[in-house]
Amino acid sequence: MGQITNALLDLHGPVIYGVVAALVFAEAALFFGFVFPGETAIVVAGVLASQHRVSLPILLVVIVLAAVIGDSVGYEIGRRYGDRLLGMKALHKHRPKVDKAHGLLRRRGAFAVFLGRFTALLRALMPALAGSAKMPYGRFLVFNALGGAAWGIGFTTGGFLVGTAFEQVAQWAGRVLAIGVAVIAVVAFIVWSVRRKRRENAAGEEGNATADEPKPVPDLGP
Repeated sequence: MGQITNALLDLHGPVIYGVVAALVFAEAALFFGFVFPGETAIVVAGVLASQHRVSLPILLVVIVLAAVIGDSVGYEIGRRYGDRLLGMKALHKHRPKVDKAHGLLRRRGAFAVFLGRFTALLRALMPALAGSAKMPYGRFLVFNALGGAAWGIGFTTGGFLVGTAFEQVAQWAGRVLAIGVAVIAVVAFIVWSVRRKRRENAAGEEGNATADEPKPVPDLGP
């Protein structure tokens, strides 16, 4: 994760849009969220926008579109290959989380798509689960778009504000101290992300030893 973050920080110009869009898209469309949480990419992108390497408004549009399109692809994959998808060996250690996502989908319906956007593992799984459950695409798209906009704008703007604060600190206390503060902030964010993923994996492994077979998801069609 640290290597990807460092690579993002070294980017310049329009390539930033493409790389960030690809990471956000792949999170749900290709289940890349199991490896690299998308919010890390967009927070870093927000920092780059604060340095005027990219336009913040354009970046926000690119991120929201990539999130919505990526989830739509994940939905279609789930709709077509849901049973085989849920039987993948890679998901075995995450079975309790998958069951939790199933339960959330049963209880909240399409609103679960919005809620899932703010949790790394659910963000990768929920679109496919919604497709597997045959949720009407129009209903899915509405909550997908709302979640993608709230998530993308919120985290990217947060990164932008952090980057702006860095520049203000640099003017006040000197660039060396500011760099130290920025490094500490980035390392703290990465450590938090890694620890959160480890906790999720640990919970998945513990639950996997005692979890029952997942219950079928009811048809959510009209």
